[in-house]
Amino acid sequence: MVNIPARPLALLAGLVLLAAASLVLALHAGIVPVDWHQLWATLTGDGHGLAREVVLELRLPRAGAAFAAGALLAVAGALMQVLVRNPLADPYILGVSGGAATGALGAMLLGLGGSWPAAGAFGGALLSTAGVFGLARRQGNWSPTRLLLTGVVVAAGWGAAVSFMLAVSPSQGLRGMLFWLMGDLSAAGDPRPALVVLAVGLAIATAIARQLNVLAHGELPAAALGVAVERMRITVYLLASLLTAVAVTLAGSIGFVGLVVPHILRLLGLRDHRVLLPGAALLGGALLTAADTLARTAFAPRQLPVGVLTALLGVPLFLYLLGRSRVTVR
Repeated sequence: MVNIPARPLALLAGLVLLAAASLVLALHAGIVPVDWHQLWATLTGDGHGLAREVVLELRLPRAGAAFAAGALLAVAGALMQVLVRNPLADPYILGVSGGAATGALGAMLLGLGGSWPAAGAFGGALLSTAGVFGLARRQGNWSPTRLLLTGVVVAAGWGAAVSFMLAVSPSQGLRGMLFWLMGDLSAAGDPRPALVVLAVGLAIATAIARQLNVLAHGELPAAALGVAVERMRITVYLLASLLTAVAVTLAGSIGFVGLVVPHILRLLGLRDHRVLLPGAALLGGALLTAADTLARTAFAPRQLPVGVLTALLGVPLFLYLLGRSRVTVR
Protein backbone atom coordinates (compact mmCIF):
# COMPACT_ATOMS: atom_id res chain seq x y z
CA MET A 1 0.00 0.00 0.00
CA VAL A 2 1.86 3.03 -1.29
CA ASN A 3 1.30 6.62 -0.14
CA ILE A 4 -1.18 5.66 2.56
CA PRO A 5 -0.89 7.64 5.83
CA ALA A 6 0.29 5.88 8.96
CA ARG A 7 -3.00 6.26 10.89
CA PRO A 8 -5.14 4.19 8.45
CA LEU A 9 -2.46 1.51 8.41
CA ALA A 10 -2.42 1.47 12.22
CA LEU A 11 -6.21 1.08 12.25
CA LEU A 12 -5.90 -1.77 9.76
CA ALA A 13 -3.37 -3.49 12.01
CA GLY A 14 -5.78 -3.10 14.94
CA LEU A 15 -8.54 -4.72 12.86
CA VAL A 16 -6.25 -7.68 12.16
CA LEU A 17 -5.83 -8.18 15.90
CA LEU A 18 -9.57 -7.80 16.46
CA ALA A 19 -10.35 -10.41 13.80
CA ALA A 20 -7.82 -12.83 15.30
CA ALA A 21 -9.28 -12.30 18.79
CA SER A 22 -12.82 -12.99 17.58
CA LEU A 23 -11.72 -16.26 15.96
CA VAL A 24 -9.83 -17.41 19.06
CA LEU A 25 -12.82 -16.59 21.27
CA ALA A 26 -15.10 -18.56 18.92
CA LEU A 27 -12.85 -21.60 19.27
CA HIS A 28 -12.70 -21.27 23.06
CA ALA A 29 -16.34 -20.56 23.97
CA GLY A 30 -19.08 -23.17 23.92
CA ILE A 31 -21.09 -25.74 25.84
CA VAL A 32 -18.17 -28.19 25.92
CA PRO A 33 -15.39 -26.58 27.99
CA VAL A 34 -12.08 -26.11 26.18
CA ASP A 35 -9.54 -24.25 28.30
CA TRP A 36 -6.79 -22.10 26.84
CA HIS A 37 -4.13 -24.76 27.30
CA GLN A 38 -6.19 -27.35 25.44
CA LEU A 39 -6.96 -24.83 22.69
CA TRP A 40 -3.29 -23.95 22.24
CA ALA A 41 -2.31 -27.62 22.17
CA THR A 42 -4.99 -28.35 19.56
CA LEU A 43 -3.96 -25.46 17.32
CA THR A 44 -0.30 -26.45 17.50
CA GLY A 45 -1.03 -30.09 16.68
CA ASP A 46 -0.58 -31.59 20.15
CA GLY A 47 -4.24 -31.75 21.18
CA HIS A 48 -6.19 -34.97 21.56
CA GLY A 49 -9.51 -36.34 22.71
CA LEU A 50 -12.81 -34.53 22.89
CA ALA A 51 -11.29 -31.03 22.95
CA ARG A 52 -9.53 -31.63 19.63
CA GLU A 53 -12.68 -32.96 17.96
CA VAL A 54 -14.80 -30.07 19.24
CA VAL A 55 -12.34 -27.40 18.13
CA LEU A 56 -11.30 -28.78 14.74
CA GLU A 57 -14.49 -30.49 13.60
CA LEU A 58 -17.20 -28.23 15.04
CA ARG A 59 -16.02 -24.80 16.08
CA LEU A 60 -13.31 -24.08 13.53
CA PRO A 61 -15.48 -24.70 10.43
CA ARG A 62 -18.33 -22.67 11.95
CA ALA A 63 -16.02 -19.81 12.93
CA GLY A 64 -14.53 -19.84 9.45
CA ALA A 65 -17.99 -19.74 7.90
CA ALA A 66 -19.03 -16.84 10.14
CA PHE A 67 -15.89 -14.87 9.32
CA ALA A 68 -16.25 -15.52 5.59
CA ALA A 69 -19.92 -14.53 5.50
CA GLY A 70 -19.35 -11.36 7.52
CA ALA A 71 -16.37 -10.32 5.41
CA LEU A 72 -18.22 -11.00 2.14
CA LEU A 73 -21.22 -8.92 3.23
CA ALA A 74 -19.08 -6.04 4.48
CA VAL A 75 -17.00 -5.82 1.29
CA ALA A 76 -20.17 -6.07 -0.82
CA GLY A 77 -21.74 -3.29 1.25
CA ALA A 78 -18.75 -1.00 0.74
CA LEU A 79 -18.88 -1.63 -3.02
CA MET A 80 -22.64 -1.06 -3.18
CA GLN A 81 -22.32 2.25 -1.36
CA VAL A 82 -19.87 3.46 -4.00
CA LEU A 83 -22.06 2.17 -6.80
CA VAL A 84 -25.18 4.08 -5.68
CA ARG A 85 -23.15 6.84 -3.93
CA ASN A 86 -25.24 6.40 -0.79
CA PRO A 87 -23.74 5.46 2.62
CA LEU A 88 -27.07 3.90 3.63
CA ALA A 89 -26.96 1.26 0.89
CA ASP A 90 -26.24 -2.38 1.59
CA PRO A 91 -26.07 -5.60 -0.47
CA TYR A 92 -29.73 -6.44 0.02
CA ILE A 93 -31.15 -3.43 -1.79
CA LEU A 94 -30.69 -5.21 -5.12
CA GLY A 95 -32.85 -8.15 -4.10
CA VAL A 96 -29.94 -10.59 -4.14
CA SER A 97 -30.76 -12.01 -0.71
CA GLY A 98 -34.42 -12.30 -1.67
CA GLY A 99 -33.55 -14.30 -4.77
CA ALA A 100 -31.23 -16.53 -2.75
CA ALA A 101 -33.87 -17.10 -0.08
CA THR A 102 -36.46 -17.99 -2.69
CA GLY A 103 -34.14 -20.50 -4.36
CA ALA A 104 -33.17 -22.18 -1.09
CA LEU A 105 -36.71 -22.33 0.24
CA GLY A 106 -37.92 -23.71 -3.07
CA ALA A 107 -35.42 -26.59 -2.76
CA MET A 108 -36.52 -27.21 0.83
CA LEU A 109 -40.18 -27.14 -0.15
CA LEU A 110 -39.53 -29.78 -2.81
CA GLY A 111 -37.90 -31.98 -0.18
CA LEU A 112 -34.43 -31.70 -1.70
CA GLY A 113 -31.65 -32.09 0.85
CA GLY A 114 -27.88 -32.13 0.79
CA SER A 115 -26.37 -29.38 -1.32
CA TRP A 116 -29.61 -28.55 -3.15
CA PRO A 117 -30.67 -25.66 -0.87
CA ALA A 118 -27.24 -24.08 -1.30
CA ALA A 119 -27.41 -24.56 -5.06
CA GLY A 120 -30.92 -23.09 -5.11
CA ALA A 121 -29.76 -20.09 -3.08
CA PHE A 122 -26.86 -19.43 -5.40
CA GLY A 123 -29.02 -19.82 -8.50
CA GLY A 124 -31.68 -17.51 -7.10
CA ALA A 125 -29.09 -14.88 -6.23
CA LEU A 126 -27.62 -14.94 -9.73
CA LEU A 127 -31.10 -14.82 -11.26
CA SER A 128 -31.93 -11.77 -9.18
CA THR A 129 -28.66 -10.14 -10.18
CA ALA A 130 -29.35 -10.66 -13.88
CA GLY A 131 -32.97 -9.53 -13.50
CA VAL A 132 -32.19 -6.29 -11.72
CA PHE A 133 -29.36 -5.46 -14.08
CA GLY A 134 -31.48 -6.21 -17.15
CA LEU A 135 -34.50 -4.22 -15.95
CA ALA A 136 -32.37 -1.25 -14.94
CA ARG A 137 -30.81 -1.13 -18.43
CA ARG A 138 -34.06 -1.67 -20.31
CA GLN A 139 -33.99 1.79 -21.88
CA GLY A 140 -30.32 1.52 -22.78
CA ASN A 141 -28.98 3.47 -19.81
CA TRP A 142 -29.20 3.37 -16.06
CA SER A 143 -28.33 5.54 -13.10
CA PRO A 144 -27.66 4.74 -9.43
CA THR A 145 -31.18 5.90 -8.59
CA ARG A 146 -32.72 3.69 -11.28
CA LEU A 147 -30.67 0.73 -10.09
CA LEU A 148 -31.68 1.34 -6.48
CA LEU A 149 -35.39 1.57 -7.25
CA THR A 150 -35.30 -1.52 -9.46
CA GLY A 151 -33.58 -3.46 -6.69
CA VAL A 152 -36.14 -2.37 -4.10
CA VAL A 153 -39.05 -3.46 -6.33
CA VAL A 154 -37.44 -6.82 -7.18
CA ALA A 155 -36.68 -7.41 -3.48
CA ALA A 156 -40.35 -6.77 -2.67
CA GLY A 157 -41.35 -9.36 -5.27
CA TRP A 158 -38.98 -11.94 -3.80
CA GLY A 159 -40.39 -11.15 -0.36
CA ALA A 160 -43.87 -11.98 -1.58
CA ALA A 161 -42.61 -15.25 -3.06
CA VAL A 162 -40.93 -16.18 0.24
CA SER A 163 -44.10 -15.42 2.18
CA PHE A 164 -46.13 -17.61 -0.19
CA MET A 165 -43.75 -20.55 0.18
CA LEU A 166 -43.78 -20.26 3.96
CA ALA A 167 -47.57 -20.22 3.91
CA VAL A 168 -47.86 -23.42 1.86
CA SER A 169 -44.89 -25.32 3.33
CA PRO A 170 -45.53 -28.31 5.64
CA SER A 171 -45.26 -27.55 9.32
CA GLN A 172 -42.42 -30.01 9.97
CA GLY A 173 -40.03 -28.06 7.73
CA LEU A 174 -41.17 -24.59 8.68
CA ARG A 175 -38.76 -24.12 11.59
CA GLY A 176 -35.70 -24.86 9.47
CA MET A 177 -36.86 -22.46 6.78
CA LEU A 178 -37.47 -19.68 9.27
CA PHE A 179 -34.07 -20.17 10.90
CA TRP A 180 -32.36 -20.01 7.50
CA LEU A 181 -34.23 -16.79 6.67
CA MET A 182 -33.09 -15.25 9.96
CA GLY A 183 -29.48 -16.21 9.31
CA ASP A 184 -28.21 -19.47 10.75
CA LEU A 185 -24.67 -20.84 10.82
CA SER A 186 -25.47 -24.07 12.65
CA ALA A 187 -25.67 -25.95 9.35
CA ALA A 188 -22.98 -24.03 7.48
CA GLY A 189 -20.83 -26.24 5.32
CA ASP A 190 -17.15 -26.12 4.44
CA PRO A 191 -16.09 -22.44 4.57
CA ARG A 192 -13.06 -22.87 2.30
CA PRO A 193 -14.85 -22.15 -1.01
CA ALA A 194 -16.33 -18.98 0.47
CA LEU A 195 -12.91 -17.93 1.79
CA VAL A 196 -11.43 -18.45 -1.69
CA VAL A 197 -14.18 -16.29 -3.22
CA LEU A 198 -13.51 -13.67 -0.54
CA ALA A 199 -9.78 -13.61 -1.30
CA VAL A 200 -10.32 -13.34 -5.06
CA GLY A 201 -13.08 -10.75 -4.71
CA LEU A 202 -11.06 -8.65 -2.29
CA ALA A 203 -8.05 -8.81 -4.60
CA ILE A 204 -10.16 -7.57 -7.52
CA ALA A 205 -11.79 -4.85 -5.44
CA THR A 206 -8.44 -3.65 -4.09
CA ALA A 207 -7.00 -3.58 -7.61
CA ILE A 208 -9.68 -1.08 -8.67
CA ALA A 209 -9.62 0.85 -5.37
CA ARG A 210 -8.08 3.97 -6.91
CA GLN A 211 -10.86 4.16 -9.49
CA LEU A 212 -13.41 3.64 -6.71
CA ASN A 213 -11.94 6.63 -4.85
CA VAL A 214 -12.56 8.76 -7.93
CA LEU A 215 -15.98 7.27 -8.70
CA ALA A 216 -17.15 8.09 -5.16
CA HIS A 217 -16.96 11.80 -6.07
CA GLY A 218 -19.39 11.38 -8.98
CA GLU A 219 -19.51 9.99 -12.48
CA LEU A 220 -18.68 13.22 -14.32
CA PRO A 221 -15.48 13.92 -12.36
CA ALA A 222 -14.53 10.25 -12.72
CA ALA A 223 -15.05 10.31 -16.48
CA ALA A 224 -13.07 13.55 -16.75
CA LEU A 225 -10.17 11.88 -14.95
CA GLY A 226 -10.16 8.92 -17.35
CA VAL A 227 -12.19 6.32 -15.44
CA ALA A 228 -14.28 4.05 -17.68
CA VAL A 229 -17.43 4.72 -15.68
CA GLU A 230 -19.79 2.28 -17.42
CA ARG A 231 -17.35 -0.61 -17.23
CA MET A 232 -16.53 0.24 -13.62
CA ARG A 233 -20.20 0.28 -12.62
CA ILE A 234 -20.81 -3.13 -14.19
CA THR A 235 -17.70 -4.56 -12.52
CA VAL A 236 -18.69 -3.24 -9.09
CA TYR A 237 -22.29 -4.38 -9.49
CA LEU A 238 -21.43 -7.92 -10.53
CA LEU A 239 -18.69 -8.28 -7.91
CA ALA A 240 -20.91 -7.05 -5.07
CA SER A 241 -23.71 -9.35 -6.20
CA LEU A 242 -21.41 -12.37 -6.35
CA LEU A 243 -20.02 -11.73 -2.87
CA THR A 244 -23.53 -11.33 -1.47
CA ALA A 245 -24.75 -14.50 -3.20
CA VAL A 246 -21.92 -16.56 -1.71
CA ALA A 247 -22.54 -15.13 1.78
CA VAL A 248 -26.28 -15.85 1.61
CA THR A 249 -25.64 -19.35 0.29
CA LEU A 250 -23.31 -20.02 3.21
CA ALA A 251 -25.18 -18.43 6.12
CA GLY A 252 -28.69 -17.42 5.06
CA SER A 253 -30.09 -13.91 5.22
CA ILE A 254 -28.05 -11.78 7.62
CA GLY A 255 -28.71 -8.06 7.71
CA PHE A 256 -26.92 -4.89 8.83
CA VAL A 257 -23.35 -6.19 8.47
CA GLY A 258 -22.95 -4.74 4.98
CA LEU A 259 -24.63 -1.53 6.09
CA VAL A 260 -22.99 -0.81 9.45
CA VAL A 261 -19.40 -1.94 8.90
CA PRO A 262 -18.40 0.45 6.05
CA HIS A 263 -20.23 3.25 7.89
CA ILE A 264 -18.17 2.65 11.06
CA LEU A 265 -14.91 2.57 9.12
CA ARG A 266 -15.65 5.85 7.38
CA LEU A 267 -16.39 7.44 10.75
CA LEU A 268 -12.98 6.20 11.88
CA GLY A 269 -11.41 7.97 8.91
CA LEU A 270 -10.90 5.07 6.49
CA ARG A 271 -12.17 6.64 3.27
CA ASP A 272 -9.43 5.45 0.92
CA HIS A 273 -10.79 2.22 -0.58
CA ARG A 274 -7.29 0.74 -0.66
CA VAL A 275 -7.61 0.52 3.13
CA LEU A 276 -11.40 0.60 3.53
CA LEU A 277 -12.03 -2.62 1.61
CA PRO A 278 -9.60 -4.89 3.53
CA GLY A 279 -10.71 -3.12 6.72
CA ALA A 280 -14.33 -3.94 5.91
CA ALA A 281 -13.43 -7.60 5.39
CA LEU A 282 -11.65 -7.76 8.76
CA LEU A 283 -14.28 -5.87 10.76
CA GLY A 284 -17.22 -7.61 9.05
CA GLY A 285 -15.70 -11.02 9.66
CA ALA A 286 -14.89 -10.19 13.29
CA LEU A 287 -18.37 -8.78 13.91
CA LEU A 288 -20.24 -11.79 12.57
CA THR A 289 -17.88 -14.26 14.25
CA ALA A 290 -18.43 -12.56 17.61
CA ALA A 291 -22.19 -12.39 17.03
CA ASP A 292 -22.34 -16.09 16.19
CA THR A 293 -20.32 -16.96 19.30
CA LEU A 294 -22.81 -15.00 21.38
CA ALA A 295 -25.76 -16.60 19.54
CA ARG A 296 -24.65 -20.13 20.41
CA THR A 297 -23.54 -19.45 24.00
CA ALA A 298 -25.88 -16.79 25.46
CA PHE A 299 -28.83 -19.16 25.90
CA ALA A 300 -26.99 -22.51 25.68
CA PRO A 301 -27.94 -25.21 24.91
CA ARG A 302 -30.53 -23.28 22.86
CA GLN A 303 -29.01 -21.47 19.86
CA LEU A 304 -30.28 -18.23 18.38
CA PRO A 305 -30.20 -17.36 14.67
CA VAL A 306 -27.23 -15.05 14.25
CA GLY A 307 -29.29 -12.72 12.05
CA VAL A 308 -31.43 -11.87 15.07
CA LEU A 309 -28.39 -10.68 17.01
CA THR A 310 -26.95 -8.66 14.12
CA ALA A 311 -30.30 -6.87 13.82
CA LEU A 312 -30.58 -6.28 17.58
CA LEU A 313 -27.05 -4.88 17.67
CA GLY A 314 -27.09 -3.20 14.27
CA VAL A 315 -30.27 -1.15 14.56
CA PRO A 316 -29.38 0.90 17.69
CA LEU A 317 -25.72 1.13 16.67
CA PHE A 318 -26.55 2.46 13.25
CA LEU A 319 -29.10 4.94 14.60
CA TYR A 320 -26.49 6.18 17.07
CA LEU A 321 -23.84 6.56 14.37
CA LEU A 322 -26.32 8.22 12.04
CA GLY A 323 -27.25 10.74 14.72
CA ARG A 324 -23.61 11.58 15.44
CA SER A 325 -22.34 12.29 11.97
CA ARG A 326 -23.27 13.06 8.39
CA VAL A 327 -21.28 10.53 6.42
CA THR A 328 -20.74 10.39 2.69
CA VAL A 329 -19.01 7.77 0.59
CA ARG A 330 -16.33 10.27 -0.47
